[in-house]
Amino acid sequence: MKRWLKFLLVAAVAVIAVGASGCARRTASNSWPRIKQDKKVVIGLDDSFVPMGFREKNGQLKGFDIDLAKAVFKLYGVKCDFQPIEWSMKETELKNQTIDLIWNGYSATPERAKKVAFSDDYLVNHQLLVTKTKYNVNSYADMKGKTLGVQTGSSGAAALDANPKLLKQYIKGDPVLYDSFTNAFLDLNSGRIQGIFMDEVYARYYVAHQPDPSSYKIMESKGFDSEAFAVGMRKSDTELQAKINQGFKVLEQNGTMAKLKQKWFGADAK
Repeated sequence: MKRWLKFLLVAAVAVIAVGASGCARRTASNSWPRIKQDKKVVIGLDDSFVPMGFREKNGQLKGFDIDLAKAVFKLYGVKCDFQPIEWSMKETELKNQTIDLIWNGYSATPERAKKVAFSDDYLVNHQLLVTKTKYNVNSYADMKGKTLGVQTGSSGAAALDANPKLLKQYIKGDPVLYDSFTNAFLDLNSGRIQGIFMDEVYARYYVAHQPDPSSYKIMESKGFDSEAFAVGMRKSDTELQAKINQGFKVLEQNGTMAKLKQKWFGADAK
């Protein structure tokens, strides 16, 4: 065999070997060794979910989950690569190893637990009633004869319909439907409605960032189910799961978790 032909053959084998090695690393059942070596973890998110992970007008990605993920992986010297994905395809992206984690206000449900493994819970989301203090609403019954707003297709709208005797029985007519919480707050501020039934994470974020938070009243939910947020990962990634859970413990102990919750959701956040 001529020397140049032998050289090309050896080079080709080397390229195939490197490619196979990279593929094997990517499809390994335990992702942590690769993440640790590359010093990078790929996190899938919907980059329009305020205030968990969203784009500012300048395009910068920010949010509670963004800060929390960075804080956790900083403990291990790992950089977070946030990858916007089609939210309806999140479990498929995880299975295909396009991403390593689903981390974006991801509710831990029994149905999802069939497909993914979850970290420990790091935040509990409730449905809250938000009003203006001037309306003197101190209980659900105080909404009698008042108009309530909800977001179309939201968890709040579903909870309201599923438990009509808790709040819905008191309000005037049917709830007013909004395409976004932003528009609902515009009407609350102008007096067109007197309350909004909505996600706690957005409610506390919005109120905390208003010029006068004291002009709003946030009522804790009573009788409505809550939902816990956790990080989703492949069931084979038990080592990665342990690293994230340990990170949560460290951030709880050193006060970082409390600081982030106060930053994004205000002094009353839990």
